[in-house]
Amino acid sequence: MRRGIAESEAGAHLEVASRTDRGVSARANALALRSDLSGPNLLRSLNGLSPELFFTAAARLADEVRVRSAARRVYRYYEAATAPDLARWREAARRFAGTLDARSFGRGLGAGAPVWRDVESVTVDLVDGGLQVEVRAPSFVWGMVRKIVAALREHDAGRLPLDRLELALRGRERLTLPLAEPEPLVLYEVEYPFPWTVRWRGPTRHQVRYLDSTRSGLWQRGRVLRDLEPEPPPA
Repeated sequence: MRRGIAESEAGAHLEVASRTDRGVSARANALALRSDLSGPNLLRSLNGLSPELFFTAAARLADEVRVRSAARRVYRYYEAATAPDLARWREAARRFAGTLDARSFGRGLGAGAPVWRDVESVTVDLVDGGLQVEVRAPSFVWGMVRKIVAALREHDAGRLPLDRLELALRGRERLTLPLAEPEPLVLYEVEYPFPWTVRWRGPTRHQVRYLDSTRSGLWQRGRVLRDLEPEPPPA
């Protein structure tokens, strides 16, 4: 997990740019805190908290700047598929670009007035083992990316025609969509109009050890899963 740190001039509370559901991973996030430490010393201290957290950059901000007011957030969802219909996924994904009513694509939203959100793009690309769905927007409602993926699945399965999807996006119909699984979702980037002025030169030896053990664990689990696969019947 990569973290950017914004040092606020005033206020002792901790503010985080983005919150994610349980099971969702984060390659990047940002938080604001008050500290008397210099940027390099702050990063050094924070990187000693846990080998599972990587704090890579810092910037000093004025008090009126809110870390939640990011210019852009980027999420990636990895959809496992052996023979995906890329054209159908892309056909539906293109419909999400622009201003949309998020009531069909979020959790806990009322049935009253539309909840408008701007989405820059939803793109779908082939990767090893399946698809990568990338969603770029300034802000999201709770569960929005997972419901967008669910809508793409529903269209690919023939259960959600494009005309109904369009009506929902324009606030003229409400869809009942499931939530896609959280584990394949990654908060990939949080972007700001200001530069990060201090960069961390890590990782620490504890972080290196954690990364090595994680890679070893993935290799081991892969070997175990292959051993558990049933053998083909004899010819």
